[in-house]
Amino acid sequence: MTDLDTFIARLPKAELHLHIEGSLEPELMFELARRNQVEIPYASVEEVRAAYAFTRLQDFLDIYYAGANVLRTRRDFHDMAMAYFDRAARDGVVHAELMFDPQTHTDRGIPFAEVIEGLLSAMEEARTKHGMTSCLILSFLRHLSEEAAFETLAAAEPWLDRIAAVGLDSSEVGHPPIKFAQVFAAAREKGLKLTAHAGEEGPPEYVYQALDLIDVDRIDHGNRALEDPVLTRRLADSGMTLTVCPLSNLKLCVIDDIVQHPIDAMLKAGLKATLNSDDPAYFGGYIADNYRAVAEARGLGREDLVTLARNSFTGSFLPEEDIARHLAAIDAFVAEVA
Repeated sequence: MTDLDTFIARLPKAELHLHIEGSLEPELMFELARRNQVEIPYASVEEVRAAYAFTRLQDFLDIYYAGANVLRTRRDFHDMAMAYFDRAARDGVVHAELMFDPQTHTDRGIPFAEVIEGLLSAMEEARTKHGMTSCLILSFLRHLSEEAAFETLAAAEPWLDRIAAVGLDSSEVGHPPIKFAQVFAAAREKGLKLTAHAGEEGPPEYVYQALDLIDVDRIDHGNRALEDPVLTRRLADSGMTLTVCPLSNLKLCVIDDIVQHPIDAMLKAGLKATLNSDDPAYFGGYIADNYRAVAEARGLGREDLVTLARNSFTGSFLPEEDIARHLAAIDAFVAEVA
């Protein structure tokens, strides 16, 4: 019988919560800094990794934005995305939904076109090289204004046929979803799907707002929904997908130890949870590492892991026929290794 590590690596899966800028490994950060003659506040790869001692989300965001400063050209964005696709392919990822933060770049004078064209070219290369499909989620930075979000949505207009959804990320506390209700409504009118970070650091009320005031198609994180039994039941009954990120939760001190992670409680409550890596270069693990971590810490068996993988496709923004094809591939894999 296939050992669990191999089973996880080969299990077909989708990644639904991946910030592409958060996949920028220190080695590539230094390479791009040299290429673009950009100074960074670290003397070595080791110094960068030593700085990854976060105590809260804002500590992470500070270094995240500093790292993103090395990204200047579409070649940079292409290279960053291809490094992620190559790594994800080794983890059995066959579909990835990439969140990107254009405001992080346009606010420093990088044209929107440089960002998205670099990502799109890498997505096409990943399809050719790995047979991996992918789509883009344009994420608004919630610490900025809704007006700025509207400006970003307008800048994205020429590429809306290549963007699947809009999202909401960055500092959660103090920036509730209601702050962006109008721009999300405008995005919906343009035919885009909606997703939002809610219930990571923010309270269950933020999840309610995402559901009732934004009408999201998916909730990113959602851990704190478990604090509210009524909300938990509502999420389960509606089949709302939660894009859960265990190693991110650990690194950002949402939990103190991976053994405390609620993923098994989510599954037992009937929640449609998925596993994802969030910002893998910063949080110390790509998607298979997240599967392995909770399998070991919470005693998840193969049936649980298959459920999580199936959820990743049924919770994706793929067309129904593609979802059915991926679910069949999971069934075939399970039959093969039984």
